Amino acid sequence: MPHKLSLIAIPLSVLMLSGCGNHKRTPGFRLIPAEKIMFNSFVDCNMAEVWIGDTFRIFPGKYGEDPLWGNARDLKYADGRNSMDAFARDSSGFREPKLPPNAAPGKEGLHGAVWFETVYQSSSDKSGNTLYAIYHNENYPTTLPFDSVTGTGYRNVEWPEGIKEPGSLAAVCRIGIMKSTDGGKSWENKGIFIEDPDGRMIRNPFNTSKTFAGGVGDPSAIATGGYLYLFYGEYGYPETFNRSSYNPETERKGQCISIARIALADLDAPEGKARRWDGTGFNAPFDGPGSPVKSLQIPTDQGGGPASSPAAGFHWGPSVSWNSYLGCWVMLMARSKGPSWNGSQVFISFNMNRDFNDPAATQDWTSPALLFEKPGYILWYPSLQPLNTPEDISDRNTCLHLGKRARLFIKHIGPGDDQYASEHIIEFLKN
Repeated sequence: MPHKLSLIAIPLSVLMLSGCGNHKRTPGFRLIPAEKIMFNSFVDCNMAEVWIGDTFRIFPGKYGEDPLWGNARDLKYADGRNSMDAFARDSSGFREPKLPPNAAPGKEGLHGAVWFETVYQSSSDKSGNTLYAIYHNENYPTTLPFDSVTGTGYRNVEWPEGIKEPGSLAAVCRIGIMKSTDGGKSWENKGIFIEDPDGRMIRNPFNTSKTFAGGVGDPSAIATGGYLYLFYGEYGYPETFNRSSYNPETERKGQCISIARIALADLDAPEGKARRWDGTGFNAPFDGPGSPVKSLQIPTDQGGGPASSPAAGFHWGPSVSWNSYLGCWVMLMARSKGPSWNGSQVFISFNMNRDFNDPAATQDWTSPALLFEKPGYILWYPSLQPLNTPEDISDRNTCLHLGKRARLFIKHIGPGDDQYASEHIIEFLKN
């Protein structure tokens, strides 16, 4: 999850498309210009949200220690009568939840900064107050130093440079779970969902992207068939990193958007329970290399490249939802291009399987189609959000469950401009 970037001013233009891929029964779509909606609080990740009774609650922001950008207390929540009401909330209407404190380096507990990316609402609690937040977590060798006994943490050896200034350290991302039993007003850390070990960090002199040393992050999660399926960015080396045998093509082939899963029954004690897709099934351990969704990878001759390179080209930051109108899954994603994860395009992909009873169905995504482009801007964290229509309200739609129409929200970063906003409605078409 990179942050501030240097920007180049280019005349703004917008490309609106409708179409579909070459996959059987792939739906179509069209973007409809709409009155611009500006979000009034800090967003730097997927928007996590849930209905608590008749209240639509959102959880944007960042919390915790960050030696690069400074400690943060921006992870907040806000309520509305519907999605657009919550999104229109003034910044003064956001409240801080009670979150676990950071533990000292070398001690058990929460380390680094967190961003809530998805909230799963337990179906076993009829009040709707039992929630599990899937969070993106960033650390450094200073906040999570290497422990030779457990093998966790990171060694500050040939560590790549960070994005902020010469001499700053690159972060490592991993994914964890927190639990709330009061609708998101307070949270308890349950531990790490998946992570990559120190041995798969991509070190100097090869890692020159000024973003991540490696790891897994920027997730979206959906629940179906007794499992929570995690869609996430795979940024590490797919085998033990060795300077003498490093191969950029090996790195590229092991990166992009991957999938892991964990049984819903294991969410209260998730550490070590998740399994990552290894190319044939959910067989890789929570800290083993995953195998990305092949159809979402960008070939080298189309600009694909490893995440550690300034010329990186890959899809990242997935946002996955079930679409009741189409009867399929929809994924939005950003595309990195050039140094520091620049990129002015948003892509869309579909999975026509109604369930994932056959694990291989999780990999059955159409080739990404261009959804939106805004030259001169960097586009991160695209997501689809419900409208304030009677249907969306009665169906309790969120970014995880949508219908025929939805709002397209994106974090726009441009010259003198950093905003989370929506300028379009997407309408899906049955083919």
